[in-house]
Amino acid sequence: MFIDKQTGATKIKNSLVMVIAIALPIGFAASVKALEVQVIPSKPKLGDTLSVVVTPDNPANNRAPSITVNQKTYPTFAIAPNKFRALLPTTPLEKPGNRVLQVKSGDEASKIAVYVGDRKFPVQRITLPPGKSGLKATQLELSRVAALKNLKTPQKYWNGTFLKPNKGRITTIYGVRRYYNGKFAQDYYHRGVDYAGAVGSPVMAPADGRIALVGRVSQGFRVHGNIIGIDHGQGVITTYLHLSRINVKEGDFVKAGQVIGAVGGTGAVTGPHLHWGLYVQGEAVDPVPWRERKFN
Repeated sequence: MFIDKQTGATKIKNSLVMVIAIALPIGFAASVKALEVQVIPSKPKLGDTLSVVVTPDNPANNRAPSITVNQKTYPTFAIAPNKFRALLPTTPLEKPGNRVLQVKSGDEASKIAVYVGDRKFPVQRITLPPGKSGLKATQLELSRVAALKNLKTPQKYWNGTFLKPNKGRITTIYGVRRYYNGKFAQDYYHRGVDYAGAVGSPVMAPADGRIALVGRVSQGFRVHGNIIGIDHGQGVITTYLHLSRINVKEGDFVKAGQVIGAVGGTGAVTGPHLHWGLYVQGEAVDPVPWRERKFN
């Protein structure tokens, strides 16, 4: 086992000896046959995205490995010859502690214990004005957004770190818990980052991708407001809420830095801003690390 000095990743490779050590604070593998697994970052916290790279010992196997955590199996995608990668989400609603990753590739298998550290998230009290406090999402809105978050396009469109989607200052960080009009929102956390851009200020695509959702208030998107969803491939989705203008249509392919819309105040909001969300395998993760580190 060693630590990659450039990436801070934990790398593990063991041969025919079966070893059991589930409670280690960083990644550990126990395999029937040699199987190399790399986990980034080596010391994740709640809200982080785990990048798990698997290199099977038998290139002739030619089958994508599977990774299972808490009885949920995540897809892996080829990122190089005989090298596969899965992106695993963590969220503020989970408890800190060990995550046991079961990795299988043909007749090769590994168990890896990754410790996910705690992280404190602030609490906000939000008062929605009359007419917006009682807003409920329509079934169309819920269905379209759910379908967007569940996309797992095999192709990877993005490259490098993500750009800021707006030049405004950040007003609300990821993971904030909230009271709405005095009532605590159970099982809620702020699933993104808010930018206080002025109405009409441009919203840019942070990375290459395909426009997978365009929704408007006039169609029934009364909570999200005017919304854009971008599919960046391999289970990575970004969303842009409360827009005043939409410059793209579904099916368009956009490049990093391209203007896709403008900041607004549509939907369930207290004032104009851009809500930027980033979803990995259907769960909202902290977008900020994606602007600081390459998930290539």
